[in-house]
Order: sequence, then C-alpha cells, then structure tokens
Amino acid sequence: MPDETDDDPAVPVVCSDCGTDTEVPLADVADAVERHNEQLHDGERVAQIDPDIADAITEMVAEDLGIYD
Repeated sequence: MPDETDDDPAVPVVCSDCGTDTEVPLADVADAVERHNEQLHDGERVAQIDPDIADAITEMVAEDLGIYD
C-alpha cells in the first residue's frame, strides 16, 4: 500500500547550527521542524524551511491574493 506522502511535495528544511539540509514531505514539515528545534535547540527556532523557498511561496501567495495590484 503506498504511503499517503508519496504524492506530497518535499520541502527543503535547513538548520544552520547543525549544518543539515533535508527534504520533508509538505504534510510533515511543521511537525518535523518543531521536533528538531525542540530536541536539538531547546525550542529555539533554528531549523526552518529553506528561506529561498519560503520567499518564493510568499511571493506566489501575494500575487494570487492580488496584493501587488
């Protein structure tokens, strides 16, 4: 039986303190980032979605909402 996340796009997640760079299914990214930060950084928000990807998503949403019109 296929995993539900097989069709879920992967999101790059980076942690500058750990030097890690990984891809996490979109459905799991919030939990994965929170878990990483809780376990390895005492809850400090160090790991995050790749900033370039976050910026691109923000731009697309702003365009879709007509914010730039």
